[in-house]
Amino acid sequence: MESLKTKCLIIGSGPAGYTAAIYASRANLSPVLYEGMQPGGQLTTTTEIENFPGYPDGISGPDMMDELRQQAARFGADLRDGTIDKVDFSQRPFKLVSDNGTEITADTVIIATGASAKYLGLDDEKKYAGMGVSACATCDGFFYRKKVVAVVGGGDTACEEANYLSNLASKVYMIVRKDYLRASKVMQERVFANEKIEVLFNTNTVGLSGDGKVEKAHLVRFKGTDKEEFFDIDIDGFFLGIGHKPNTDIFKDFIELDENGYIKTNGFSTATNVPGVFAAGDVADPTYRQAITSAGMGCKAAIDAERFILEH
Repeated sequence: MESLKTKCLIIGSGPAGYTAAIYASRANLSPVLYEGMQPGGQLTTTTEIENFPGYPDGISGPDMMDELRQQAARFGADLRDGTIDKVDFSQRPFKLVSDNGTEITADTVIIATGASAKYLGLDDEKKYAGMGVSACATCDGFFYRKKVVAVVGGGDTACEEANYLSNLASKVYMIVRKDYLRASKVMQERVFANEKIEVLFNTNTVGLSGDGKVEKAHLVRFKGTDKEEFFDIDIDGFFLGIGHKPNTDIFKDFIELDENGYIKTNGFSTATNVPGVFAAGDVADPTYRQAITSAGMGCKAAIDAERFILEH
């Protein structure tokens, strides 16, 4: 069984993980990074990124993540396939085990495992991923200017996305399975006051269709009742607004989480409740969830880790 020691172990890739690896490598921490189940993170499913500084003509998600990865490798980061399956943060140095059984001893750990968007579980969501299906209105809404889109969900997230998209799209449907919105009162008022938004209550999505991209949503109203009614709406984009789940399950015995499972950090730093363990990116950010903010947190985490090592 392989074993290794490192000054800095980074768990997860994406903008946060790769940026942390760049900074940690340049600080001579010789970081080891485990890329996780989806190397490059959620951005690898995004077709076009136009809001990351430095790319005036835009860049595809996979291409940008590949460039970040190459930059981390250039400075000597040890980039490895696989996941971390077990952690023990009860004492330093920390002990971790990868999915292939490698035992790792680390002086510091940066958690950058991200958050996974919640989906309905339809096969069509995978079929049209990046071709009309999105879980980030801020990321992809720009591509639906003067077009018709739908947002699934009835909570604050869905209402925020619907209102944001209404500034770009010609029309926004909200597909809500209940007969009311779960969102806060102020968010509900904004939705109902917005002439571009039409709320479809008591409605479930059963499928999507289109020639190479989303063109229709197949819906059912009053599902499973004697009033059940199937109908279609013509749309160009289908946005999931039912929340995200931070990938924190293996850390919950040691790391302090908020009520939704996001890692709590100490003020402006990336420090967690365990000295020497830091968190960066969507795993610790329920608010912004952007590539640029994740990269910034990755930078901070690497600097925090470097300073921790120097002080201890």
